[in-house]
Amino acid sequence: MISLIAVTTNTIRIGRCNNGIVSAFTYLTVPPTNSISRPSSTQRQRSGILKSSLSLSSSFSFLPKSCSPPSYHHRHPQYQHNYYRTVTSLPSSKEDETSTTTTTTGKARVLFLGTPDVAASSLRALVDASKDENSCYEMIGVVTQPPKRRKRRGKVVPSAVGLVAEELDIPVLCPEKAKDPEFLDELENEIRPDLCITAAYGQYLPKRFLGIPKYGTLNIHPSLLPRWRGASPVQRSLQAGDNPVGVSVLFTVQKMDAGPIVRQSTYPLNNDVDNATNLLPALFQTGTQCLIDVLPDVVAGRITMEEGVTVQDENEVVDAEKIAPEEAMLAVWEDGARVCHNKVRGFSMWPGTYLLCQVGDEVVDDENPPLKLKVLESRVLDDGCVESTDEIVLGPKKGDGLRVVCGDGSVLELLRVQPATRNAMDAKSYMNGLRGAKLRWTGN
Repeated sequence: MISLIAVTTNTIRIGRCNNGIVSAFTYLTVPPTNSISRPSSTQRQRSGILKSSLSLSSSFSFLPKSCSPPSYHHRHPQYQHNYYRTVTSLPSSKEDETSTTTTTTGKARVLFLGTPDVAASSLRALVDASKDENSCYEMIGVVTQPPKRRKRRGKVVPSAVGLVAEELDIPVLCPEKAKDPEFLDELENEIRPDLCITAAYGQYLPKRFLGIPKYGTLNIHPSLLPRWRGASPVQRSLQAGDNPVGVSVLFTVQKMDAGPIVRQSTYPLNNDVDNATNLLPALFQTGTQCLIDVLPDVVAGRITMEEGVTVQDENEVVDAEKIAPEEAMLAVWEDGARVCHNKVRGFSMWPGTYLLCQVGDEVVDDENPPLKLKVLESRVLDDGCVESTDEIVLGPKKGDGLRVVCGDGSVLELLRVQPATRNAMDAKSYMNGLRGAKLRWTGN
């Protein structure tokens, strides 16, 4: 018999249940249920709301209480709870006081908050460590950003953390905002974590949230705090030429990245090779291991907001401001080769860097704008200062790049580039494509 109905902006999906046909407009919202059993794989396939079918048009579902739910609750933002959840056994009421602080195994209940790939790797490591027989904690849930459409007209998919959580069969919450009252009610009344861990979650955590876990909230932050507090710590540290860099594990407070530090680890760099793309995962891997190492002391009460920590010196704070797309241009006429190279390294993930160029002898103007040449990989030549010129030439040896003389006479070598509408290529391939035409940088 037909009963489960999911209504979307342009589709109606029908599943099966035990009590006949259900009106598509009867269950516009679903009251939170305290205890729901997980459906079988066959039932989830019949419901039509599996991870493979998540889409923007199916962003909410309508479930009568007598029906088994799909693996995700996915609701439209204008309705009740703006998050989906993977249903497993969680404490269902305040009456179960024995599970408000620890599970029946005596382990601390940990809730993980994160969104991108680096956080997904941290989640895997934490779950693996929790399976050790001597582990002091278990992962009871995950909070991540709501699913997003990855490409225009493409399907909506969960975040990297959401996908890993589903794979590991961990409950998932996706509030539009962490200050959502329904979400906070869920944490206080049903999930009741002992400790929260954040890794690149991407949302501000309100005071009410921070007051829920009795052991506090720990954060993995990829910088040597108090240097580089803010949105872009890795990018700004590379741009500034820092070496070594590092990662901090700290307690979260209302002021961004200002909590007491529990553990720090330094990370030496190869300034010619390391960039944001390879450094960020490495720092989160190191930070996750630092976190795992300190968890026993946190759960035992030996490390708290007041004990066993280092208070940050506010006089040493450096802000890691959010990167603007306008910063991507390499101003070689005013910046030296080292400054430009560090920007290439720091902005490798986003927004990238580019050089404005002129091909041939045509005058650059509004009718003939300069070419935007994206710089993917660079290095600094240590040949001292050379005579100033705006012409870009290929080095004489095999493997040499395009040599750009900067305003101070230092030389930046472009090893891999990408012209507009073209694929990435090495410097020699690009010059071969110009067929002898001269290449110059321009500030226009």
